[in-house]
Amino acid sequence: MEGNLSVRVKVCGLARAEEAQLAVSLGAAALGFIFYPRSPRYVEPEEVRKIISVLPPFVTTVGVFVNESPEKVAEIVSYVGLDLVQFHGEESPEMCARFFPRVIKALRVKDRKDLPRIEAYRGVVRGILLEPYVEGLYGGTGRTLNWDLAVAARAFGVPIILAGGLSPDNIREAILKVRPYAVDVNSGVEKEPGRKDPEKLRALFRALEGGRR
Repeated sequence: MEGNLSVRVKVCGLARAEEAQLAVSLGAAALGFIFYPRSPRYVEPEEVRKIISVLPPFVTTVGVFVNESPEKVAEIVSYVGLDLVQFHGEESPEMCARFFPRVIKALRVKDRKDLPRIEAYRGVVRGILLEPYVEGLYGGTGRTLNWDLAVAARAFGVPIILAGGLSPDNIREAILKVRPYAVDVNSGVEKEPGRKDPEKLRALFRALEGGRR
């Protein structure tokens, strides 16, 4: 499996400017910041505003929300200066439509019976992020999605963002199998929740370029 893999990478769960800048320098197309207070990766809007202020242009910034009120989401988006919102809870298509065209919807999937839910979000989101269902948790679980489900999801005609347990060790295999629009990496490049590991980040992008240590 030699050669570069052309895929957009979002590094999520960032909380420090130096880690965000490193991700951009390595080639990340998007950076994710979590505004779910119960997450160990939660970061205050004031801090994210500071981080975004030192980023170069043409990098997409994404705010991750879980079952938040539309008013609060809009307030944070405006204050921080986010490009997109990513909803990880039970947000309805109607809720997503309020933020179109700046919205991605994450779906936690157990099996193929969950995939038809994608249909309800067509036309009101820019993409669907797929991650494994873990009871009581909204992302960042470190569990790997059944990639066959992501392959099947492509049939719905919505850009698919693959998430769930992606790391330097499995990123090439995942992309070659699923051929997603983009990948979302988080726990697989961490030292601990909310702290990215610079070497794991570098290793992930090296893997995408066809080389590993």
